[in-house]
Amino acid sequence: MKKQFAFLALLLAGFTVFAQTEIEKGLNAISTEAVKGQLGFLASDWTEGRAVGTKGEYIAADYIASMFQVFGIQPFGDVVSTAPARREWMAGIRPQSGKSYFQNFSLIQYEPGEEQNFSVISTSENSEKSVDFGHKTDFNVRTGTVGLSAKAPVVFAGYGFQNKEKGYDDLKNISLAGKIAVVLTGFPGHQDTASSAYKKFAPGDRRAMLNLERDKTTNLEKAGAIAIIQVNLAADPMLSFAQNQIYPVKGAHYEADKPLRTYYDIPVSMPADTLTGNIPAFTVTSRLANEIIKGTGISFAEFEKTAAGKMAPASRELSGKMVSFRTTVKSEVIKARNVIGYIEGEKKDEFIVVGGHYDHLGKWDGYIWNGADDNGSGTVGVMTIAKAFSATGKKPEKSVIFAAWTGEEKGLFGSKYFVQEALKKKMNIAIYLNYDMIARDTESDKAKNKADMSYTKAYPGIEVITKKNIASYNINLDMSYRGAERASGGSDHAPFAQQGIPYFYFMAAMHPDYHQPSDELSKINWEKMTNIIRIGFLNTWEFANSNQYLLKTP
Repeated sequence: MKKQFAFLALLLAGFTVFAQTEIEKGLNAISTEAVKGQLGFLASDWTEGRAVGTKGEYIAADYIASMFQVFGIQPFGDVVSTAPARREWMAGIRPQSGKSYFQNFSLIQYEPGEEQNFSVISTSENSEKSVDFGHKTDFNVRTGTVGLSAKAPVVFAGYGFQNKEKGYDDLKNISLAGKIAVVLTGFPGHQDTASSAYKKFAPGDRRAMLNLERDKTTNLEKAGAIAIIQVNLAADPMLSFAQNQIYPVKGAHYEADKPLRTYYDIPVSMPADTLTGNIPAFTVTSRLANEIIKGTGISFAEFEKTAAGKMAPASRELSGKMVSFRTTVKSEVIKARNVIGYIEGEKKDEFIVVGGHYDHLGKWDGYIWNGADDNGSGTVGVMTIAKAFSATGKKPEKSVIFAAWTGEEKGLFGSKYFVQEALKKKMNIAIYLNYDMIARDTESDKAKNKADMSYTKAYPGIEVITKKNIASYNINLDMSYRGAERASGGSDHAPFAQQGIPYFYFMAAMHPDYHQPSDELSKINWEKMTNIIRIGFLNTWEFANSNQYLLKTP
């Protein structure tokens, strides 16, 4: 009798498993315990903050590749060949080729050299005067990738701010080709939070503000400027130039005799066939900045007041003013690698890409930036969706690529390289899912279930299916939706969007631990993170097997 009951129990269990749909099998593979296990290692001290090109990052990459293999995800990186030893040749073993999980590329790491010069030249009908300023006395410089010497006219470019959708463009009526741009930090109205300009142009959060300043450099270079002079009216750069740090530095997470080094002290660039990204940016003192505008009729204070009130640019070339400078650079090549796997679909030539960056800010002076949320959480999201797709037991209609990018924190280099290579191969990418910081809460999130989804506005079905899946599967997420005409922000969706590839991008919260050593596992909201992975899987499964919600509006 006991044997009969045991047989019936097994039979019923078999029917239960058989009755599960592919989607239910995928969802069941997404558990909080599995998420904790993956993130527990990825954001541990053993990976030492996963800075691009470091041993800790390579350990993390090997771990991600191993998990892809465990989940049954096939390699989709570079083609590699084996090289049998002589004994193996004699035994009949021959070289074999196949794809690996790693997509390798080079980066150039660089920093300012010992010699840096800067002079302001004022000319009149009868004379020419050159004032030579001292490095780390009146100016500091973020160099380009190679040293540069130049003597060129100076153009006041306001904030260097562009928001054409809202009718403001500091670069519209000026020529910057071959010239040096003087720009103020901030944006129209940034000094007055009650002003109409502030309400109109203010970035949404700290990260958006960082992206705003980064975008300025890109736009000024595109406009032809050969150098940037940055003026911050609210800060005295001399405080950071001081060489005698007599009293301990009191930072947010440490005390020391000198400032803690950080990941951003040494920038990197991606080499290309032509010289790009080589625009030096000078941070200057008020007396240097005032020497530049002396006698030109420009007043920084008056400009800020007018820009806040009238929201109108006042950019123009500074007659009789030139700047001469010389920068030197120390550089070296470092190797970097993305981790790429895939599930082949019925359509071998149509792809969906699920990605998130696995690099973070590394280890400096004994402090580790573990990056549990940024972006260990998103990386685990990619791995777990890969696990869920494999668990369905069904071959999707479209092929699905799972990617852990490197170099995001230095400038989106991993995703840029992938997109660059995909264009060369003419890959048909239907949509891209990006995960970046999917596991924290803001202070106002009392229910601890708020999250944001950004997406390509021309594809409204992305929002429709997200709402539908959250409701149908009773997922505890209070989602905010932001459709954009064009991509903004500094995450890995941007290189895809710039090539016209639709995207959707999940983020949980911006928090005080962003880019701090305190971004630790102990602060993760595991339920929210797991739910964001679930909705990402449900959406991606829909897009992989149907075009119903992937239609572009006319």
